Amino acid sequence: MMEEILCPRFEKAMGLLSTRWVGLILFELLKGTKRFSEMEADLPISGRLLSDRLKMLEKEGIVERKIYSEFPVRIEYSLSDKGRALEPVIREIQSWADKHVTKEEVEAEQADKVK
Repeated sequence: MMEEILCPRFEKAMGLLSTRWVGLILFELLKGTKRFSEMEADLPISGRLLSDRLKMLEKEGIVERKIYSEFPVRIEYSLSDKGRALEPVIREIQSWADKHVTKEEVEAEQADKVK
């Protein structure tokens, strides 16, 4: 009975976290508040895709966007409480990856993408 209640929630969470680039964006925001241009420079992702992912994360209540009415307008992104609650999960995935994902596996996967 409990599995029926948890399964759709777990599936939604895994779907969200496994969306391409979401993990890297969250990892970046764990370092602190970032401007869009900083994230765009630090991540290997197009501005349009980064914008789409940030909007999705904001809609989910994971990322907060703060607009400063300066000229030019400054927009900063940070993790909400809900987003910061993901920190131990992300740190554990990083720890697992450090122990179990080899450099060769990453290189082979990147080579496959180029083909």
